[in-house]
Amino acid sequence: MVSPVHAFEGRPQDGPRADPSAVGRDEVEIRAELGIVGDRYFGQTVHRNAAVTFLDAAAMDDLAETLQLPAAPDPLLLRRNIILRGFPIDTLAAHRASDGTRIPGRRFALNSGAGPIEFQAHRPANPCAWMDAVLAPGAFKALRGHAGIRTTPLTSGSLHLGPASLTVLD
Repeated sequence: MVSPVHAFEGRPQDGPRADPSAVGRDEVEIRAELGIVGDRYFGQTVHRNAAVTFLDAAAMDDLAETLQLPAAPDPLLLRRNIILRGFPIDTLAAHRASDGTRIPGRRFALNSGAGPIEFQAHRPANPCAWMDAVLAPGAFKALRGHAGIRTTPLTSGSLHLGPASLTVLD
């Protein structure tokens, strides 16, 4: 998803602001250190370590099961940029070990056919109270630890909708 504006402003009980431009795309252009061309966080220094967000689609399947929903919610409602299936993307985020030491996020490459693009994983993309309003009551709590990761693109290129390969680099 590429979105030039942020739709989750104000109070969740008032509902999200309409954002007709926030739709899935068949292709996105990634720029090293800047993010996704056209996205609201593109080139913003304050969001450098969160320029591109990823989500494992299985998190939405798990959410549906946990909350006993009739179907998995649309992953675009989480407003993550890139949705993957088949890799536990949350495992790449920086975290604290049981002894309290900080484990840095992992570097990885994603290739959808136009060549690999490298990313540096940083912190988890934690859910917020909006998830209860836009997904289902209880989604905020259920998504903790499974709402994706925030990354910085290290190389430029394009990603296309469809099959892709993910390689962990370190």
